[in-house]
Amino acid sequence: MRSAIIGLGVIGKVHAKVLSSQQKMVAALCDIDIGAAERVREQFAPDAVIYSDYRLMLDEIKPDVVHICTPHYLHAEMVIAALDRGINVLCEKPLCIRREDIGRILDAESRSTAQLGVCQQNRYLEVNEFVKEYLADKKIVGAHGSVAWSRDADYYNSAEWRGTQDQEGGGVLINQALHTLDLVQWFCGEPTEVVASKDALMLGDVIEVEDTLSARYFGENPFSFFATNCAPCGFPVQINILLSNKEKLTVLPSVLLINDEVKLRKGQKQVLGKACYGNGHEALIDDFYDCVATGRHFTIDGAEAAKVVRMILAAYESNGERVSV
Repeated sequence: MRSAIIGLGVIGKVHAKVLSSQQKMVAALCDIDIGAAERVREQFAPDAVIYSDYRLMLDEIKPDVVHICTPHYLHAEMVIAALDRGINVLCEKPLCIRREDIGRILDAESRSTAQLGVCQQNRYLEVNEFVKEYLADKKIVGAHGSVAWSRDADYYNSAEWRGTQDQEGGGVLINQALHTLDLVQWFCGEPTEVVASKDALMLGDVIEVEDTLSARYFGENPFSFFATNCAPCGFPVQINILLSNKEKLTVLPSVLLINDEVKLRKGQKQVLGKACYGNGHEALIDDFYDCVATGRHFTIDGAEAAKVVRMILAAYESNGERVSV
């Protein structure tokens, strides 16, 4: 199959690395920064044609799969453009940043002959896969997820779209914490309501959006969530789950504890991008391509990826009031 990548920034380079390591053919690279595309071609995709217009690339190259690795606000239009051309799409998170775009994307997916997949790659980490299976026949009493990372002014000033409402769609929750929030709802089920509070505790003079948010989600299996970019340094994300049989699960990226005893430990594999990305991209990308090749349905499709987007947007809309997800 012939692949193409739109957006050759930090995460686009990770996708190029993975495709190269899996010996998949990258036929085209697209970025408004031609120099960025040329550097990626030199390292990972020597046969790729470079474009600055993604629609022209889709029409001329007609790739089997296009990877969308652009800033958040561009995802919806690019996903729809590819699906309407019958091109399989693997989109980085988030699926989109506006409620009205969820319906537009799902409509495009339903009328397309192609598949849509979204990179919520932490579902592919071995510890998380084990927890998902372990919980299948158990009753959850409650859960809590926590993300305590550190981002400074230099990070937000590194790209004009970062820290903006119109282009990033929010702050710590929709960017850094999305994957952990997705895992909590994957384990607990989709909630129906949320009450949340957000603030810019330390970066209010740098960004338009929140650097800290706390939330309580309500549903069959209720859970709370906390995320901040104001920690003095980055800490491992953590999910705590209490079961009706009194078991207490502590879920870390590579370790699972049950009642404070190690149940499972998985050695950290090579991470191709930032350490916080984890190493799930390789397994997810390989699975998506297998789905395209065999006709098997990819599980993290538009409807599945929209769940966490709805949860995030509802938390932003809450302002301390209990609202529907």
